[in-house]
Amino acid sequence: MKRMHVHIGVSDIQSSIPFYSKMFGSEPTVIKSDYAKWQLEDPKVNFAISARGAPIGINHLGIQVENDAELGEMKTRLDQVQGEVIEEMGTACCYAQSDKYWVNDPAGIPWETFHTLDSIPVFNNAAASDDACCVPAPIATVAVSAIAKKSCC
Repeated sequence: MKRMHVHIGVSDIQSSIPFYSKMFGSEPTVIKSDYAKWQLEDPKVNFAISARGAPIGINHLGIQVENDAELGEMKTRLDQVQGEVIEEMGTACCYAQSDKYWVNDPAGIPWETFHTLDSIPVFNNAAASDDACCVPAPIATVAVSAIAKKSCC
């Protein structure tokens, strides 16, 4: 079995663990003073790249669900975390029409939970000059591409 690995630097482990535990609906499998890991079976990973004028680096992270019931479950989880949750129903982005919820994690990284309804032939319905990705402006408040490069595991 192959598993996608995402590693995010955070400023405070203890304040970040509750956010991710609620987001994933499970507690970490490993907790250290400077590290926590969730070995997840669900969700599977949808990995995408784009070259549309947004800053290079992490644009956002997300969890794609298969149906409205799962999206409702994710909304319930997001309602438990501190911070603004932005709802976008029937939105057009990334060549798809989707229902979504957005939230920032404690480090300011945007997280999207979404249910894809259909594919569309355009990146989004915005004006041609709007080349950036579809992260809502209030959520995209941190320049996540400025994450420091340090040696790591």
